[in-house]
Amino acid sequence: MSPASEDHEDTPSEDELLEELEKELDDDFDSSGFREKRLQQLKLEVEAVRDLRENDHGKYTEVMREKQVIEICAQEKHCVVHFYHRNFPRCKIMDKHLETIAPRYYNTRFIRVFVENVPWLVEKLSIKVLPCVICFIDGVAKDRLVGFEELGNQDGFDTATLQLRLQMSGVLTNSESKFGLTSGSTIRTSNREHSDDDPFDLDE
Repeated sequence: MSPASEDHEDTPSEDELLEELEKELDDDFDSSGFREKRLQQLKLEVEAVRDLRENDHGKYTEVMREKQVIEICAQEKHCVVHFYHRNFPRCKIMDKHLETIAPRYYNTRFIRVFVENVPWLVEKLSIKVLPCVICFIDGVAKDRLVGFEELGNQDGFDTATLQLRLQMSGVLTNSESKFGLTSGSTIRTSNREHSDDDPFDLDE
């Protein structure tokens, strides 16, 4: 199963978003200046979406290097990590659902990691059963979903079931705009290179 492509078919372009939003603004508000103020706010939201897209938000991507996985989890406010194996059919099922959920939540970074590429993390996190989805908040592993036991213990579970389970962990934030952004959305990035000594809590 390959990760989602950069241009997800369900993800509209910035121009399309602005056009749709402008249509929704009632001309009756022109006299009060509300329309202009609201349009400016929406343009800022579109800019935020662009910044998030440039940082692989709204996509489900694969990360190959162990150090990069650690850096992403440490930098992002919310991060969902799927530890998978190519030979496990249930991991492919999990991939399909996470590909669907990722474009709905720009505040959360979604990545997949092949377990054989990250042996230290597998041992550190005591990953023994696949698929294993771990939810990181502020660089700390807050919750994990192991196998399909909490999803009805069947391969045919609905995407909504997984989405609700992730919402319960706190790693998915409720949308307050058309773009899936919440008020004050930010991207946690650092201008410096992370060293191996940088603080990063992987304990649950």
